[in-house]
Amino acid sequence: MSSNPAPTVYLQLRSRVPITQGRVVTLGHVARILSDPEWEAPLRNLELVEPHTWDGNLLLIDLMHIIPKVQELVPGVKIEPIGQHHVLVEVIEKPKKPSLLLFLLVWLLLFFGSALTIMNFHADVNMQEVQIRTVEMLTGKRDEHPYLFQTAYSFGIGFGMVVFFNHLFKKKWNEEPTPLEVEMYLYQENIDQYVVAQEYKRMKSSQNQGDVP
Repeated sequence: MSSNPAPTVYLQLRSRVPITQGRVVTLGHVARILSDPEWEAPLRNLELVEPHTWDGNLLLIDLMHIIPKVQELVPGVKIEPIGQHHVLVEVIEKPKKPSLLLFLLVWLLLFFGSALTIMNFHADVNMQEVQIRTVEMLTGKRDEHPYLFQTAYSFGIGFGMVVFFNHLFKKKWNEEPTPLEVEMYLYQENIDQYVVAQEYKRMKSSQNQGDVP
């Protein structure tokens, strides 16, 4: 009598996933799953952990935590991990309605902060005299108040920033990421690596303390 071959489950853990506070983290939340059709739904709904308040807003789930639960659900399973072996779960509160007052406050702060930065830079490099000299070289006449040139220069700064950041409100000129998006991505990657390293260090410390008689 021939026995059925052991099923194979391919798991690809995501790097970081958000989950609403109060929900149970399932395998479908943290991983992409490829297996026999009969096991896909049970695996997606397999409960891994229920975050508590004392866990904080970041929770590290390691592949070594997932494998025993999958083996318990699917006897004789063969697990093939793909990619990284851990995932960060970010526990977030239920989204709140955005505050118009806070938006206006931040907008005014950024607007006047940027304006003061540009004006201080122009004062440091004596931009007024540079513009006067530029107009004098182009026209042959000295104008102490080259308003036309300064107006074009001001619009040029704004246009240059739009082109550089590839973004105007919600409009993007192409699919390339903006410099700000790239910097935010790198910053988030560094934060995730630091959190993972600290979590592994804490887990190792807890294991060592448990081994001490």
